[in-house]
Amino acid sequence: MAEEKRVTWAELYFDLVFVFAITQVSALLHHHHDWAGVGRALVVFVPVYWCWVGTTVQANIRDVDNPRDRIGIFAVGLGGLCMALAIPGADGGRGVLYGGAYWLARVVLLAMVLRVPGAWRGPYGVGAAVSGPLLLAGGLIDGGPRVALWALAALCDLSAPVVFRRRLAKVDYHPGHLPERFGLFLLVALGESIVGIGAPVAGARLGPLELASVATAFVISCALWWLYFGFAADAMRFAVETADSRRDVIRRVFSYGHLALIAGVITVAVGFGETVAQPGLALGAGTLGLLYGGCALYLLSFSYTRWVMFRMVSPTRLAAAAVVLVLLPLMVRLPAIGALVALAAVLLGLNWLEHVRVRRAQARTGEEDPRCVAPELA
Repeated sequence: MAEEKRVTWAELYFDLVFVFAITQVSALLHHHHDWAGVGRALVVFVPVYWCWVGTTVQANIRDVDNPRDRIGIFAVGLGGLCMALAIPGADGGRGVLYGGAYWLARVVLLAMVLRVPGAWRGPYGVGAAVSGPLLLAGGLIDGGPRVALWALAALCDLSAPVVFRRRLAKVDYHPGHLPERFGLFLLVALGESIVGIGAPVAGARLGPLELASVATAFVISCALWWLYFGFAADAMRFAVETADSRRDVIRRVFSYGHLALIAGVITVAVGFGETVAQPGLALGAGTLGLLYGGCALYLLSFSYTRWVMFRMVSPTRLAAAAVVLVLLPLMVRLPAIGALVALAAVLLGLNWLEHVRVRRAQARTGEEDPRCVAPELA
């Protein structure tokens, strides 16, 4: 039996760059709550995320725990750091830095996998030869054409695994490593929710209402954590281990599904930053859209991943997402603490229902191992 692949210290250090990158994306969204702001944040986040995905996948299929590949990972990290620095001014004078840093990262990633036969004819080649130059070209022009070129570059990256799926079917993936890595990235995003809770009130007055707001927001963050790590994480690993086509599960559940999950968490984190410091005031539609809309996106993303893995719907999470969306317009006139309490109640109720479902499944099968009831956990 082959030894299970472990996450390396270099990969964990590399992730610290993306802690900063997520903070920068959150700050961008904090200043622009409308649909244009959300689209702008998404356009700059997708290339950052895809650099992380590319590094994670090549670390999965190869042994990177050596000096040469550690340097390569750190070089990609430098590119990610420069992209993060450029995000606040990406639509202005730092567009060239953003596009050039991305191209550098993609060229380094391609160089790291060139020893794999035919690796350049795939997503890594697309990143270095197509999307990287498009991002740099976009940085050299202003206005709408820049956004259009960057959106096209993101589309090229996201579609490359589909276009080259036959070639990727020959890749031998390690099933335990990727679920752990993507779970760690989700933890990074959840860490941003803690920052969103604490930073606005750290230097402000902390009365009983403010403390109640902090506690309620933290309960929401914990509930989001529990939905993934208490239920879905084992199911995702089980799906990778048992899938007829690991390529399809990895592409759909991890590369694409986790983009939506992480985006949802980041959006909720920004909503916290707008909410906890003024718990007695009514929230604007933009802030409520971030808080409740991000939570709904998170819940709906699980329904997508469960269908991909097991061809089953998730009635509890679909129902919870519907409740969140129905509550959204009703929260406009309530104080912020009321909106937080309502959202916390929905998520706590959902976690309780999921726990009951899992216990019943274990009772039916007589199995305590969570992997044996994986469809119930998803």
